[in-house]
Formats: sequence, C-alpha cells, structure tokens
Amino acid sequence: MEPRVTFYSRQGCHLCDEARSVIESVVGDDYAEVDIDQDADLQERFTNEVPVTYVDGRQHDFWRVSEDRLRAALARPPE
Repeated sequence: MEPRVTFYSRQGCHLCDEARSVIESVVGDDYAEVDIDQDADLQERFTNEVPVTYVDGRQHDFWRVSEDRLRAALARPPE
C-alpha cells in the first residue's frame, strides 16, 4: 500500500529539513520522499515551492507543514 503522504524536496533546503521533521513526527517513516532535482519535470513544476506535501494524491502544503493540519488531513479517510 502506498503511503498517504508524499513529500517533494531537494537537497540543501532548510525548509525541507523542517518539514521532514514535522512529517516524521506525525507519520514516522511511513511517507514517500521525492527529490525534485532528480526529475526535470518536477524541478520545473515545484522549483520555487519546495517543500511540497501531498496527502492522498492532493497538494496539502508547500513551504511549511503544519503538524495540526497534517494530523487533521490524515484523520479523514482516503478519497
């Protein structure tokens, strides 16, 4: 089963480090992380918005991740 949270990030991004910490405090290691710099399409799409967090395939947050909002989103059943 796919993780409900997908986290788009890049190396050397301090906001990504902060967001990763919040995500891990909520879901542990049950999330997928994608380095946008490994895919030209993702790099073009997200370059100015990382980190970007998706829940159940839908964009949830970018730049900052709210622990409360993430917990609330995950409390709802997947669509």
